[in-house]
Amino acid sequence: MPTIDYALRQFAIKEVDLQSIAQHMYPLMLRNISGAGFVFVDPGDPSRFSAPGCVLASPSYPANQAYITQNYVYNWVRDAAIAAIEVAAANPPSRPGGGAQTLIDYVTFARLCQSNAIQAGKPTHACFTIEGDLRDWTDQSDGPALQTLAILSLYGQLDPASQAVALAVANANVGFVLDVYQQPTVNLWEEVTGYSFFARAVQLRCLEAVQANTIGLDIPSNLGAAITWLTSALEGHWNGSCYVSILQPQNPRPGYDSNIDIVCASVYGAIPFTDTKLLATAAQVRSEFADAGGPNAYPINAADAAQGFGPLMGRYPGDTYDGDSLNAGADHPWALCTANFSELYYGLAHAILSGAAVPYDSLSAKFFEQVGVQSTTTAADAIAALRTAGDAMLQAVVYHSDNLLLSEQFDAWTGYEKSVRNLTWSYAAFLSAVRRRNGTGVSG
Repeated sequence: MPTIDYALRQFAIKEVDLQSIAQHMYPLMLRNISGAGFVFVDPGDPSRFSAPGCVLASPSYPANQAYITQNYVYNWVRDAAIAAIEVAAANPPSRPGGGAQTLIDYVTFARLCQSNAIQAGKPTHACFTIEGDLRDWTDQSDGPALQTLAILSLYGQLDPASQAVALAVANANVGFVLDVYQQPTVNLWEEVTGYSFFARAVQLRCLEAVQANTIGLDIPSNLGAAITWLTSALEGHWNGSCYVSILQPQNPRPGYDSNIDIVCASVYGAIPFTDTKLLATAAQVRSEFADAGGPNAYPINAADAAQGFGPLMGRYPGDTYDGDSLNAGADHPWALCTANFSELYYGLAHAILSGAAVPYDSLSAKFFEQVGVQSTTTAADAIAALRTAGDAMLQAVVYHSDNLLLSEQFDAWTGYEKSVRNLTWSYAAFLSAVRRRNGTGVSG
């Protein structure tokens, strides 16, 4: 008998329909959201189980995979909110006379976690067990802001009782943000404490949305002053070359800028895609990871470029968080970082399509040149080039996925997936980027 060799077919990248791919990724993300009939076991205590509405960051923990060093079987406020926004965008079915159960569960679990955090005196706590108890972790003031933005996006898909719960959660969150917005916080990557550009951008977007809300959220008298202050504070992060991720860091990390959390702040925060200082920062990030021969360039990006797609993006130059014991301490690209960067391209293309001038100046010139746009390029051609650049990044994510399963990271040399598997934020970031590209979400 001849030997049978099994192999997985690679995607025909040039033929990939990103909307169809997103539709397949949506249920992969949903697998990480607990429901009344879809319950997770707490790996720390097999006698305990998840409450409905818990959003796992990932189902991975050390005993689950031999090489995994991190336990992600927890509910992060930030990650859960980002996932909930994509569930709402998919317009999931509602019960007759009621709302969408997944979103009802999300709001109910959010209230449980918030109540436990308030009782513990930690209203901006970042991470909870799957039962809704506080995990020994950091406080992050971007969490309440993102959760409020999620509630604003999904409110119309709740039943009346859940809407009341949602309003209570959001009103409390706004109070927390107004209490802490001038204070330092742990940053997006949970590594450095200081004045975070990402946190400030998300807080600003939240407060602006609350100011314009029509669902009955309270508008505190000091909200306008906070908006003005945050707008000015964000401008203070510009150092003449890039936006600085953290001002006055309590535990500084050399080489932390340029940091892709600035790009993330345009996706989830109030930084307009047309901001040329943002584009200058983004250009530096791309150069770090993609310019051939650079000290921080990922080898896999050169291989992908030869095939006509990519590049993959990481968090910041010299990142040492690996997530597993293979090549520990090495810098690797992340799926969510790549998807967020692609969304910057799509968002800018949409802004130009909607009437904004191509924001080409001395600051943004490098950003545009990276995608083949010059000062004389027409708006129509600039839009096409930006969309092509975004597509190339998402195509790299698809190509290196494990048959559309997305881990946290890709190996910088081989492109194979690594670190914790089935990361909820990876799927949500991909869905968000495709939604920005096409103007429509997947079908829930």
